[in-house]
Amino acid sequence: MAERSLDDLAKRAAGGDRAALEALVRAITDDVYRLAIRMLGHPADAADACQEILVKVVTHLGSFRGESGVRTWVWKVAINHLATVRRSRRELPGLSFEAFQGMLEAGLAAEAHEAPEAPILEEEVKLGCTQTMLLCLDREHRAAFVLSEVMDLSSEEGAEVLGISPAAFRKRVSRARRRLRAFMEAHCGLVSEAAACRCRRQVGPSIAAGLLDPHHLLYALHPARARTNPEVRRAYEAIERALRYLAVLRSRPDYAAPESVRARIRKALADA
Repeated sequence: MAERSLDDLAKRAAGGDRAALEALVRAITDDVYRLAIRMLGHPADAADACQEILVKVVTHLGSFRGESGVRTWVWKVAINHLATVRRSRRELPGLSFEAFQGMLEAGLAAEAHEAPEAPILEEEVKLGCTQTMLLCLDREHRAAFVLSEVMDLSSEEGAEVLGISPAAFRKRVSRARRRLRAFMEAHCGLVSEAAACRCRRQVGPSIAAGLLDPHHLLYALHPARARTNPEVRRAYEAIERALRYLAVLRSRPDYAAPESVRARIRKALADA
């Protein structure tokens, strides 16, 4: 939805227009959920956070003054909430790039475990692995990277959301990119042919370690929106520029909020 139309919905909703409020919530739900799952890593935790953020948006609409677009204002509400929400079940204590490297190496050493040959399980490993890489960043750098590279905010927009200068925002994004790129070029077979790790080789060890449940996939079967042509073009351009690490991170599905989240939000609006 165009930003101007979204701003109009917000102003009408703040004035008590119930239909405008419901339309506004529908318009922002997927984006809020997409941000939450990249920040927290687990669909259930992201669903809870999404609902909590949307409740804050609805109850604080009166504070929206229109100095910036409503989408930017929603990002501020979301980021402030996600910066302080309790650690998700995927944000393991002590998780770091070094610790994750050890996990991958242990998986390769134990790959004798029998595992079914199923592309969907390889996709689950790939998506889970790229999410874990994001979680190896601290929340400040993760937020900057996700706002820039997933949500496509400019330096000025991202800086406004985080309450920092554009230069500081660019530095955070640059540091996050540098760490992710170095890790993936050293360890990810999708990025570097010299790297030993392959998604297929991690399927068996992940099942054996209880990290992957073939009967309950978190990511590979998750609802997603169709990718738009500009997003596909950006991914191919990234590959052509030899930035394969960024193309892999961007290749994650454009997650849509599950119907259960939408139902909870509809109920909350009806009860309000």
